[in-house]
Amino acid sequence: MSNAKHFLITGIVLGSIALVSGALIGVSNLVTKDRIEQNEKNEINKGITSIFGSNAKIKEGKAIGEVTNKQYEYVETVYIITNQEDNLLGYGFRATGSNMYGKISLISGFKYDAAFVGVYLVTNEQTYASTLVDNYVTPLNDGSRNLDDVKCGATYGAKLVQSLVDESKVALGDMGV
Repeated sequence: MSNAKHFLITGIVLGSIALVSGALIGVSNLVTKDRIEQNEKNEINKGITSIFGSNAKIKEGKAIGEVTNKQYEYVETVYIITNQEDNLLGYGFRATGSNMYGKISLISGFKYDAAFVGVYLVTNEQTYASTLVDNYVTPLNDGSRNLDDVKCGATYGAKLVQSLVDESKVALGDMGV
C-alpha cells in the first residue's frame, strides 16, 4: 500500500507542475502574441523601406498576400510595393529557408520591370551571420557583388540567400512581370 501511495503522490505532484507550467505558457502567449505580430509587421515594413526607400509602402487591400499553392519551396508572401501616391514601385517577396547553419528569412525586392533591387534579412540565424551580412548581403545591396558570387566566408548562407532570391525571381516571372 505504501508503494501505491508514493506513486500516487508523485503523479499528483508531477501533474500539478505540468498543469501550472501549461497555464503559465498559455498566459504568456496571450500577453505577447499581439506584440510579436506587430514586431513582425514592423520588421517587414522596415525591410520594404530599406529596399525601396522611405517613400515605399505595401499596398493595402491589393497585396497578393500569402502564397497558397505549394509550388514554391521558399516563397511565402508576395507584396505589391507602391509609393505614397500609390504608383507601383515593384514587388517584395518574403522567403524563408534553412540549412545546417540555421534559418534565414528575407525580403527580396524587384522593380516593376523585374530588375533586382536588393534584399533585407528579416531573420538571420546563421552561425556566421555577421560574415554573411558583411561579406555578401551588404555588397549585394550596394551593387558591388553579384548574386551568383557566393564565396564570402559564409558560403552556405550565401547559397541559401541566392536560392531564396532565385525562387523569388521565378515567382515574379510566374506573375507575368
